[in-house]
Amino acid sequence: MLAGLVPLGASDPAYAKDVEVFTSSLKGSDGKTYSVTNHLRKSLADAVSSGSGTRREWLVVWAGDANAADTTGGDLSKPPLSVDPPKAIEEAGDLLPGADFLAVIDATKGSPTYGKVVNTVTVGPLLENEPHHMQYVWHKGDKIYAGGLFSDATYVFDVTRLPQVRLVGVNLPQDTLCGSVPDAFWVLKDGTAYGTYMGGPDVPGPCVYSNGEIRVGNGFAGSPGEVVRIGPDGRTLAEAPAASKTPEAQERCESIPELPVPTCANPHGVQVREDLNRMVTSDYVEPRNIILDPVKAPSSYIRRPTVRVWDISDRNRPTLKSVSFLPDGPRHNRLVHHEENRAAMETTVTNQPGHRGAFASTMSGGAIYYTPDITADKPQWREVFDITTANKAANPGGEATGAGSGGGWLQTSPDDRFLFHAVIGRSPGTLGEGDTGSPGMVFVLDIQKLVAAGTKAQCRIDELSEVYDGGREADCPALVSVLPLRDDTSGGPHWGALDNFRLGSDGYYHETTQPRRLATSNYFVARTGIDGNHQVCVANIDPAGRLSLDTSFRDENKGTPCVDFNRTHWPHGNTGSAKPHSMLFVIADEDVR
Repeated sequence: MLAGLVPLGASDPAYAKDVEVFTSSLKGSDGKTYSVTNHLRKSLADAVSSGSGTRREWLVVWAGDANAADTTGGDLSKPPLSVDPPKAIEEAGDLLPGADFLAVIDATKGSPTYGKVVNTVTVGPLLENEPHHMQYVWHKGDKIYAGGLFSDATYVFDVTRLPQVRLVGVNLPQDTLCGSVPDAFWVLKDGTAYGTYMGGPDVPGPCVYSNGEIRVGNGFAGSPGEVVRIGPDGRTLAEAPAASKTPEAQERCESIPELPVPTCANPHGVQVREDLNRMVTSDYVEPRNIILDPVKAPSSYIRRPTVRVWDISDRNRPTLKSVSFLPDGPRHNRLVHHEENRAAMETTVTNQPGHRGAFASTMSGGAIYYTPDITADKPQWREVFDITTANKAANPGGEATGAGSGGGWLQTSPDDRFLFHAVIGRSPGTLGEGDTGSPGMVFVLDIQKLVAAGTKAQCRIDELSEVYDGGREADCPALVSVLPLRDDTSGGPHWGALDNFRLGSDGYYHETTQPRRLATSNYFVARTGIDGNHQVCVANIDPAGRLSLDTSFRDENKGTPCVDFNRTHWPHGNTGSAKPHSMLFVIADEDVR
């Protein structure tokens, strides 16, 4: 550990002489040194430690530095009409590459430092990681696993002593030769994690996985992807092929260039039921073909319509049990990738012992699917909700269709009562002239009847009227609440996290099955042309599942609801705007029971 104080310069009086810096480092498998550097704001940390005596809860946000590399086609079409030297100097940090980081924000309701960034933890030496997802939920004792889409690196953070963070592992490209583009993670009870690596092997050609099987891939960020088991020290424990041995040809799944054995295996979402020895992954897209904005993907068929169920009885040998092609729905869309089943970005499992179902959602298709039993040899998936219904409620009189709505984060509540879904929204004109677009939002569905029905579930969206008004069967999910979150950029709410902790009468935090808050982030991936306003918001959840914006979670600079990552000054320097992709509610180890 290296410690000291660093002044950030007269241009930043708020942080000058107030930042304590300390670094933790380790050697990667390549023999090089990798590190994280904490930039702890002493005045805020002291206020936390000497405050009301209430133990603190934290929102840990994985964010990337925004710079000139994020320029999109839309940016290029809007040249500046004037030159403003002072503004140019102030915004210089937005152009130059800077370190990616974890932002540690006080998430203690009622705290005088609520919503303030107490620490920024920069990673090095890799720049341009494009920070993406961490695990979906954090439990006491867990490490945080955080992936970099572009760097093909996964970082493992120790958050035992928040607001301080240590680096305890790093997984590099050479540690996962058969896959690239780490996306999402699920942490097991033993502290290891499964991660979806959405892209193909580091180099084109055959690749040998940990179980001895071989698949042929078309290279970095191509196809097929894989699932990797990673230890809490960052070591690779297993690489498992996501692609079947035989062609996956029920529907077209193109790869560019084409593979000798066609596959849709580009896993994005991942969730696990350890008690059932099952893992579910959902296939999104061949990733390298959607990050070339303004050049758009050359084929609708690189957006995948598949969900995979795995047997994880042997944790180091995940075995593919089924590949399901989601059925198309009753909507008729001009573009194939706007059909209901395309771009299966996310999946979420049920949680209670008597339930065996799982859900999946499609980013381009704008639909939610359900299967009642993931232990079945051939799980039966059916559409149970169309985002059109939520669009109609959020924006009456607008263009309601769920096509191209940009569904992202999907999560069941721990008690299986509710299903939460974040939706970026559709930019005006996406579907052609006259398309007014659709709003960014988070919505909540009541899924109790559907889940309780088990394998006798009847809900199925198969008529056009159900697209707009919800399913007619009695066990179909019911729309409980819609919270529009305005974003006038190309993006909107993409990711989220439930607050699975409650402060007990003993003064310590305890896990709860009935969360009363969630957090969302308005950022996707700038290089796709879908950016966002870079805000992190918190919403309250009442006992009936209704959402309301927490207006007390405010930006410390603007005083407006939601924490804005578009700022000049950070504890680690004047590096300008940042891109917050994912977040977790986390408690220091000594404060949770």
